[in-house]
Amino acid sequence: MYIKVSVTPSAKKDSIIQVTPDHFKVSVKAKPERNMANKAVVLLVADYLKVPLNKVRMISGHHHHSKILSVDSKL
Repeated sequence: MYIKVSVTPSAKKDSIIQVTPDHFKVSVKAKPERNMANKAVVLLVADYLKVPLNKVRMISGHHHHSKILSVDSKL
């Protein structure tokens, strides 16, 4: 399953809001440096969807606020 994620890095706290079944708004405390914010986004989405971390990967948007993640929900 593919999901669209709108990211706000350097936020005051980590949060995730599900806008539609396949669109999320995510805020992370991590700065957008050395891939720290991207790792925080993947970790937050995996935790929210209750899937293992290795089942979530970033498909596109590594350097943008809008990202597409692939989530393998088959366990």
